[in-house]
Amino acid sequence: MLIALAGLPGSGKSAIASELARRLPAAHLAVDELEDAMLRAGLRNSYEVGLAAYLGAEALAEANLHTGAHVIVDAVNDHPYARGQWAQLAQRADVPLAFVEVLCSDVELHRQRLEHRVRPYAALPEPTWESLLPRRVALEQWGDERIVVDTANGNPAALAARVLERLPRQ
Repeated sequence: MLIALAGLPGSGKSAIASELARRLPAAHLAVDELEDAMLRAGLRNSYEVGLAAYLGAEALAEANLHTGAHVIVDAVNDHPYARGQWAQLAQRADVPLAFVEVLCSDVELHRQRLEHRVRPYAALPEPTWESLLPRRVALEQWGDERIVVDTANGNPAALAARVLERLPRQ
């Protein structure tokens, strides 16, 4: 199974992805880790580096799916093309796909999380709150079927359990 998480930076995607990966078990592929590695290698922060991180995650996800492993992709996935990438991969690998949108409906809590989070990325810059606004609009326009969890209303363990209950049966 391929589970693609989507949501704004600071919404709680990685915490839920980690919990899901532990419980399934599954490979947890975070696009931010790949992007940070590319930036540490000396590449200039650009659209192309972000795209390469998504494509790198896709390659790793495909390899893992072909071994029979479950895969969780942890990325913003705010653009239809990004989400389409995971749909095409699931079809190629002949595995079920579930999208999970992670949001934080408490705007002040979300802003505090984003502005005060400490992550282990040496080169990947943290986004600003203002930079999230166009991405928020893009996610709000998403009309496809997905599981939605709100991190303002639960902890990662409880929300991961809720996601697991709603996943398609294999």
